[in-house]
Amino acid sequence: MGKYRVTVDTGGTFSDFVCLDEDTGAISITKLPSTPDDPSRAILGGIEALRADGVRSEDVVFFCHGTTVGTNALLERKGVRTGLLVTEGFRGIYEVVEQARPYGPAIFDVMYDRPPMLVARSLTGEVRERVDFRGEVLRPLDEEALRATLRGMARREPASIAVCLLFSFLRPQHEQRVGAIIAEELPGCSVSLSSEVLPQIREYYRLSTTVINAYLRPILERYIGNLDRRLSACGIAAPQKYVMQSNGGMSTFEAAARRAVTTVLSGPAGGVTAGVAACRAAGIANAITFDMGGTSCDVALIRDGVPFVSGRGRIEGHDVAAPMLDINTVSAGGGTIARVNALGELEVGPHSAGAAPGPACYGRGELPTITDCNLALGFLSAGNFLGGRMRLDAERARNAIDAQVARPLGMPIDEAAEGVVRIIDVKMQEAIKAISTMRGHDLRDFVLLAFGGAGPLHAARIARDLGMAGVLVPLYPGVFSAIGLMVSDVRHDYVQSRMAPLADLACDAIEAMFGRLSVEALTDLKRDGFADARIRLDRALDMRYAGQGYEITLPCDGDALHRDGIAGLRRRFDETHKEMFGHMAPDQPVEVVSYRLSGIGLVPAPPMRKHKPAGAKLEDALRGHRQVRFDGENVACPVYQRERLDVGLALPGPAILDQFDCTTVVWPGQSARVDEWKNIVITEDAA
Repeated sequence: MGKYRVTVDTGGTFSDFVCLDEDTGAISITKLPSTPDDPSRAILGGIEALRADGVRSEDVVFFCHGTTVGTNALLERKGVRTGLLVTEGFRGIYEVVEQARPYGPAIFDVMYDRPPMLVARSLTGEVRERVDFRGEVLRPLDEEALRATLRGMARREPASIAVCLLFSFLRPQHEQRVGAIIAEELPGCSVSLSSEVLPQIREYYRLSTTVINAYLRPILERYIGNLDRRLSACGIAAPQKYVMQSNGGMSTFEAAARRAVTTVLSGPAGGVTAGVAACRAAGIANAITFDMGGTSCDVALIRDGVPFVSGRGRIEGHDVAAPMLDINTVSAGGGTIARVNALGELEVGPHSAGAAPGPACYGRGELPTITDCNLALGFLSAGNFLGGRMRLDAERARNAIDAQVARPLGMPIDEAAEGVVRIIDVKMQEAIKAISTMRGHDLRDFVLLAFGGAGPLHAARIARDLGMAGVLVPLYPGVFSAIGLMVSDVRHDYVQSRMAPLADLACDAIEAMFGRLSVEALTDLKRDGFADARIRLDRALDMRYAGQGYEITLPCDGDALHRDGIAGLRRRFDETHKEMFGHMAPDQPVEVVSYRLSGIGLVPAPPMRKHKPAGAKLEDALRGHRQVRFDGENVACPVYQRERLDVGLALPGPAILDQFDCTTVVWPGQSARVDEWKNIVITEDAA
């Protein structure tokens, strides 16, 4: 019997399942409506669907899950009641934040208000202790005062407590003792220590990240624990059970529950990982991943085959200082709602119809969505959605558009639908520009890698408007993020801040710091079941010119360090600074701020299958023609079944390509071809 890898990516509207037969390389996919009240119900439904297809639970040897549980709890402010302990005299760090407004429209908004804090003031306590910037104890921990504070806090019944003491990344003993006392005074209360979650400088970011971890940890522990038990009850006892992390790597169930903050971009990260693999196979160096699902659109930049990883991000106004793929998210999905407000203005988003009630054409919703507009314009097939398993109600979609948009604006339904789609396209174009042209990248050098349930519907026009090199639509775009979970490695990130002038450091001192982080990484990865031969350690230094308020993360390979020495490290820093910012200061002192290490457990990658031409003709894939509206003009457009398109075939636009999990649109003046990986490659016709 074959052995199977199963991955599931839970989205706002659908949950996507991919099953790989490791013996044959065959892939099967399915999509089920998500169950937001309990995401594990949809997962169990997917497992049952796999059983019906002949996949025995005991033959599943690998399971990976991209989850939005933590993300949704943060976005919807449905985390647990959380307490916070800080060093005495520094109670206001969390409230003060950065003392600055975010960039963008908020700067000009006289009514702007910060997002509410995740910890109430009444649940913020002070701890009598003090460690200085050298890591030396100025004031010992007052344990009796701490116990009194905790007893007062206990009356509010916190489910979790974040502990963030000054300079605990240099001397963690005070935080460790605070954690032990919390366990005595509030048994069963979850504890997150900043010296474990994020032992690095910048007090506010360390505090904010630790608070988010505390806010989400009990929820992730409960959800992952229940999911693990339910999977076991279904007969899935795979030793390899993972959760996707924001950094593009996987984590074991246990580690993900403990480090909940690392899962806030769990779902979108899978798409970027799959994008890297697809670009490598197709020989594409530069790409923008374009993942448009039911609720949101996530875009990320891949340059020279490598995605950008950021050490800091912001989720709904809350700062997270943890390694994460640099993904820009906007509220633009198939379920995004369009309507005219009380002032007579057309609003497209940010609200989504989600999985329940869903778009009007699904039969339960009343408000028009992007999916309804695409159906009304002819881009979607009413009778061939999800391979015919779900029929869309075109009349209901048009009625919703008419009632909420067309009549209030005094315009025909088709024009209203086209206007709504145009607005959402521009919104997604701005998201792409934010990670590309606004950072100095030329979009003419980039391919738009389109996936998600709605991405290939919109990609060709967006790429044309932005002047991009073309569009690549992978074989299974609707479940592409779930495929990314299958090609990921296990990854744990470690950081330790130790500020020192680079000129005062020796190579041996740098090696000693990395050595301590390496011991921790090796211990964790071996506990995860990886042998030495399947472990890789990637090292980097955060460096800056003395006095700067930001750092550059520079790879620090051991062989290169010993070969080139400190002088070579300094030279590489200057060159990198000039490349990033256009200037360097070789006469100014440089500081090492933090040491970073990524411990990677290498999971054997499934084979990427090439396909050979089978001799089919283009007309063999033709399903018929239907009226489709392109830029105000109705066109009798050919509709093809994508699964029947043979390798090497080329087709002119306009064209609609239907498949089980997605629909791809080729616009007039464009051409599409099928490459050896069965990707659809769309390019502009020569003028």
